[in-house]
Amino acid sequence: MKQIETFCIGLMSGTSLDGVDLVYCRFLKNQDLYSFSIISSKTYPYSEEWLIRLVNAFNEDKSSLDILDNEYGEYLGLLINKFIAEFHIDAVDLIASHGHTIFHKPEEGFTLQIGNGAIISKLTGQKVICDFRSQDVAFGGQGAPLVPIGDALLFSNYEYCLNLGGFANISFDQNGSRKAFDICPVNIVMNHYAKKLGFTYDDKGVIASKGVVNVALLKKLNSLPFFVEIGPKSLGFEFVVQEVFPLIDGFRLSESDVLATYIAHVTDQVSKKIIGKGQVLLTGGGAFNLFLIEELQKKCEATIITRPNELVNFKEAVVFAFLGLLRDNEVVNCLKSVTGASEDHCSGVVFTPD
Repeated sequence: MKQIETFCIGLMSGTSLDGVDLVYCRFLKNQDLYSFSIISSKTYPYSEEWLIRLVNAFNEDKSSLDILDNEYGEYLGLLINKFIAEFHIDAVDLIASHGHTIFHKPEEGFTLQIGNGAIISKLTGQKVICDFRSQDVAFGGQGAPLVPIGDALLFSNYEYCLNLGGFANISFDQNGSRKAFDICPVNIVMNHYAKKLGFTYDDKGVIASKGVVNVALLKKLNSLPFFVEIGPKSLGFEFVVQEVFPLIDGFRLSESDVLATYIAHVTDQVSKKIIGKGQVLLTGGGAFNLFLIEELQKKCEATIITRPNELVNFKEAVVFAFLGLLRDNEVVNCLKSVTGASEDHCSGVVFTPD
């Protein structure tokens, strides 16, 4: 059977707000087996104006969010055009956009990722697939995590796929079924306290490595109800604002002690989910925090593996491109075993240029 070749652009904007990840991928399908290669990739940092708007969006009313959805869609459309021109891209079958999450409250029946797909499609002249989460929430699922279908089909040679981004999430096979869930906030918390010292993030975990773990705070963090709940479960910025920041700030610690304690918390929570030996594929910005990885490896029998920086940085964008490809082919891209939805399904809304 002839291989099917598809060229896709994937976009990802994470909760840590470090920018928009764009990736141009070539996917090959040979019967039911998929492979991919990254042709071009780049992260475009947010301007100060967009950072402020996205942070404040959490407090906006519906009318303002509708406007923001359109304007952010225009921003993404122009960014994609810039990316296409910069890398001289001439073959695009589809664009898959995660959008930027403002609200994620699946227990209340809604989730919101802004970035109007119709506007992106009109500006780029390309087929655009977006809004991958809403249908799953409507089916009673968490709408997250969505990456595990990509883990299962593109990275099946690893026992665990672990992403340390704004939040930590993990996926793995268990008795022939894919399991995945959010574990805890990571960079969204650590970057917040690094910024208090004038840094965008704690480079290589140097600040944390100089701090002292506060045992009382660590115990309280590990005792938050979310961490004893049974999955499927997922996290949003609301959890950080309502549960994590107030708890940490109540201790009035130095930033270095906060970061040291928080890394102890993250590695406690993540290591509990990695059972036995094998290989763990680690991606996301947290993969560059050497202190965090050293502390995590101490608590795990399994071997923590990071791949070339391009995959570490752009794996989620690659997988969203892949989710778009699956949606375009009307193939299941959302697993009930992962999200808790009533059924496996094919999620994503398709927009085509006029």
